[in-house]
Amino acid sequence: MHLLQAVLVPIHREGWVFIAVFAVASLVLGAIAEPLGWLGLLATAWCVFFFRDPPRVVPTRPGLVVAPADGLVQSIRTAPPPPELGMGANALPRISIFLNVFDVHVNRVPADGTIAASHYRPGRFFNASLDKASEHNERQSLRLHLPDGREIAFVQIAGLVARRIRCDLKVGQAVRAGERFGLIRFGSRVDVYLPAGVAPLVAVGQRMIAGETVIADLQGDEPARRGEIR
Repeated sequence: MHLLQAVLVPIHREGWVFIAVFAVASLVLGAIAEPLGWLGLLATAWCVFFFRDPPRVVPTRPGLVVAPADGLVQSIRTAPPPPELGMGANALPRISIFLNVFDVHVNRVPADGTIAASHYRPGRFFNASLDKASEHNERQSLRLHLPDGREIAFVQIAGLVARRIRCDLKVGQAVRAGERFGLIRFGSRVDVYLPAGVAPLVAVGQRMIAGETVIADLQGDEPARRGEIR
């Protein structure tokens, strides 16, 4: 039963159109030449894999901030949040998570709270692993008002091959940590800006699981973590 659940992962609703297009293209290619049909079948299987939307077990203790995306922690540094969010120019702790084309691309809300601001900004399509992607790439920025009065920001950033950002959140909407809120196609990055003084509890190179991996504790006083490959 557990093996079956691991294989039969739900598919995000936005993926079915793409899967259908890939499948039809595979049939057409197969009619032209059988090897092309097999290549199309592989591409269709990858498309199904890309749009998978597995359930996640979300830690529910108040104050925990969870990863908004699957992927690798690309960088941890301090940087001003996107100016369009109106959070000021002071640098805040920022965790950047890079998603490759094989990661789950369904994004999840990092903490309980209320959406205080939402802003879409067109931009460039630099490789999302580059630091300049946070400033120059197309992005969807969100400001989250937390129950304790503080705020965090999280930003969906389009990457080199990503050409669409989907965000279902509205200003004034109450959200819970781990809720699905959007998706980025295909390969991208998500930045999280923590409140001043809050230490990231992850390390560069660490793999994130959206909705499950705890990246910060708003109620804790643990120092920033270090990590090493073993």
